[in-house]
Amino acid sequence: MDISPWLPAKEQLNNINLIRFIEYIKEKKGLIFNSYQELYEWSIDDRADFWDVFSKFSNIIFSQKHRVVLENPDDMLNSKWFSGSQLNFAENLLRYRDDHPALIFKSEKIGSDPITLSYQDLYLEVARLAKSLCEMGISVGDRVVGFMPNLIETVVAMLATTSLGAIWSTCSPDFGTQGAIDRFRQIKPKVLFVADGFFYMGKSIDSIQKLSPILKELSSVEKVVVVPYICASPDIKSIPNSVMYQEFLSKEENLSVKFKQVPFDHPIVILYSSGTTGVPKCLVHGGGGTLLQHMKELILHINLKRKDKIFYFTTCGWMMWNWLISSLAVGATILLFDGSPYYPTPDALFNLSQDQDITVFGTSARYLQSIEKLGLQPKEKFDLSQLRMILSTGSPLLAESFEFVYNHIKENVQVSSISGGSDIISCFALNNPLGAVWPGELQCWGLGMSCKVFDEKGNSLTGKKGELVCTKSFPSQPVFFWDDNNKKKYKETYFNVYPNVWYHGDYAEITKHGGIIIYGRSDATLNPYGVRIGTAEIYRQVEHIPEITDSLVIAQKWKGDTRIVLFIKLALNANFNKDLVNVIKKNIKTNCTPNHIPSKIIPIKEIPYTLSGKKVELVVKKIIEGEPILNRDSLKNPEVLDLYKNLPELQR
Repeated sequence: MDISPWLPAKEQLNNINLIRFIEYIKEKKGLIFNSYQELYEWSIDDRADFWDVFSKFSNIIFSQKHRVVLENPDDMLNSKWFSGSQLNFAENLLRYRDDHPALIFKSEKIGSDPITLSYQDLYLEVARLAKSLCEMGISVGDRVVGFMPNLIETVVAMLATTSLGAIWSTCSPDFGTQGAIDRFRQIKPKVLFVADGFFYMGKSIDSIQKLSPILKELSSVEKVVVVPYICASPDIKSIPNSVMYQEFLSKEENLSVKFKQVPFDHPIVILYSSGTTGVPKCLVHGGGGTLLQHMKELILHINLKRKDKIFYFTTCGWMMWNWLISSLAVGATILLFDGSPYYPTPDALFNLSQDQDITVFGTSARYLQSIEKLGLQPKEKFDLSQLRMILSTGSPLLAESFEFVYNHIKENVQVSSISGGSDIISCFALNNPLGAVWPGELQCWGLGMSCKVFDEKGNSLTGKKGELVCTKSFPSQPVFFWDDNNKKKYKETYFNVYPNVWYHGDYAEITKHGGIIIYGRSDATLNPYGVRIGTAEIYRQVEHIPEITDSLVIAQKWKGDTRIVLFIKLALNANFNKDLVNVIKKNIKTNCTPNHIPSKIIPIKEIPYTLSGKKVELVVKKIIEGEPILNRDSLKNPEVLDLYKNLPELQR
């Protein structure tokens, strides 16, 4: 495989936001940076100055300026950013009020036309909904939730909620009933927005039938606002305190939004941990930190501009939805999509990209791997001339997938593998629009993010695998966990491994190029014979074998030690036999080490995933070891778990 890097062409280096920012710093501060690395080092050595300068460069709208940029800078848990400032998150996202397209919505439903909403019309719609919420008593700190697909109305509801200083939270309707209850019951919402259903793989799926058990557990809900989507006139008579969306909207026209000004760290959104090992944690994020971090990533790292059309395949329950919607603050056009990426054909998203002239295309590593397995070659079928960047997250993007993109999707496109999480509602590592792209690597640490890789004793590593950590505070840390007295869970989650250092739970390595490789979750790391192995190392060697379409690897307790167990999902018409086992073991031994070779290789019909597309090694490990699984509704395909019970191969 060719391992030379992709480099941006000269024409791709014109009008780069990052260069404008460097020139801005020179003008305002007299500082000169000749490389990304020099800029990065300043951004962490003097991070208060960096974030202050960037807030001015990006024209963050403050109604009241800060007294001090950073209080308690040496205390990661208790640092406070932009003290004394006042702003409104929604006001910053609704700064543009013209005819430029803000949102384009497309359903997978065959024959459905895209729906476009301009910035001006988006503002007016938010104004009407905000007035209705205000009139029913929603105010600062109240919780409003959405059990919604990726619709325009979902965006409007979030903006209207945060315009009032209230807190928004979503749960994708493909969650099971219990999954929604486990999340929403903790935060006691006053209003629930729900669509009557959603589309997936050519089918309409009813959401109304899920409401009754959900509402029985949510006594705090005073109003249920129903958005008609799969049906023009859904029957809502059985839903208590319900009203149709259009009826709920204020009838007044040409309203203005009265943006409630709140402190920088005032909560605007609640996200949730995956919930695969217990009741989901409620991660409360502040408006100022979320806005500042998203704008930094979108403007400086993604190089987003008004002329861009940005798409990310995501549901509303994933942090990438929040990240995507912040593109409104830049004035770009956001493409929203509801449906399966494989319908009506596995290359449907590239057809969408062609039809809508998408410039920034976001997806998951799993999707890119799956279309590669199917032998698709989008560049032969679609006009992707407008496409300049492909983003990938959700799991590590393998080196072979980089090569697949350049060979079969587009040559002159920047492939950007990014990594962060709901914990920080943003990224630790992502892309540099000025730099080289090395297959299998994330290009750089994000500006202002003091990230390192530590060994077990807290020593910094380069060229070796260890724990991804962040050693200095940053604006988009959670403000707190919901109902977490004295930040007890917060401390246990992030600061229980290294004192005053954020432990993220990813197994990673800094390469000789200064890039980053993510090897999977630390808690899923394999440890046979005392040797730590990242699960992604094995996936890379297995999932490009033609007979295998997917795989999952775990460590099983066995005779006082652990052994590696590899489950493989076979391609159609492929046979499981000794020859295939030998190929798997040879690939792993040749390209990894003998310690990586699984003790057991077992064919399985399906691999379980979370709703955000992540493999759930720990859940399968728990099942094999006889531990209870409490939150199956956090999974995309929970019925698959039964395949892993009482396997005779694991008893010998």
